[in-house]
Amino acid sequence: MTCKNCHTIFEGNFCNNCGQSAQTHKLNAHFLWHDVQHGLFHFDKGMYYSAKELYLRPGHSIREFIEGKRVSHFKPISLVIVLATTYGLLYHSYDLNLFKTNGTEIPKPDQVLNNWMAQHYSWLTLATIPLYTLGTYVSFKSQGYNYIELFVLNTFKASQRLLLHIVTFPVVLHFNATPTIKTVMLWLYVLDIVLIYWTNFQFFNKLSKAKVLALSILSHLIFLAAFVIVFMAIVFLFGYSL
Repeated sequence: MTCKNCHTIFEGNFCNNCGQSAQTHKLNAHFLWHDVQHGLFHFDKGMYYSAKELYLRPGHSIREFIEGKRVSHFKPISLVIVLATTYGLLYHSYDLNLFKTNGTEIPKPDQVLNNWMAQHYSWLTLATIPLYTLGTYVSFKSQGYNYIELFVLNTFKASQRLLLHIVTFPVVLHFNATPTIKTVMLWLYVLDIVLIYWTNFQFFNKLSKAKVLALSILSHLIFLAAFVIVFMAIVFLFGYSL
């Protein structure tokens, strides 16, 4: 068979020179629908598979991905961007306000911060991943993973938390603009922490659970410290003009 892309003669389903599929069907509606499914969202297996694994066996599946078992997964950066954008659109479209309560005037700085978060949620999510990774790298550096590998770990963990927030969004929306919203968000934060620790227990399975717990707490404290430093630096340099 001759590859229609690079003209290499090959056998099998894919060209061994450029990787193009041997099946180059006529462009039609079926092709377009398959391309949307496979190329944009990979609905046939990738996104569903990754979402399922992140809640059934998160640490094990992420470790396997880092070790090379990747064909079934949705790419981690693409996954977190899709989910962060989805949640950001929900946040913005339904006028979610984490600072507003019934009968209470919203302080202008809080309103500005809330609006900025709604407009830049996907970028804000991505920006925190290096800070999470810093904490993980410092705390678990003895386990032999480099910064980029732990960045992938924290990218998947960010997607895991985003999925939780998307699924629970109707609950958040129900309590939007009420005094209860802060309690709801606090519980979601607690669930976020539980997911992080559960994933770490599986991912760093060569360590005892007690040590993983202690190092996970240290990792989160480093993240919080780094986040506060970066946030204060941004406020100092740019103020609420953001």
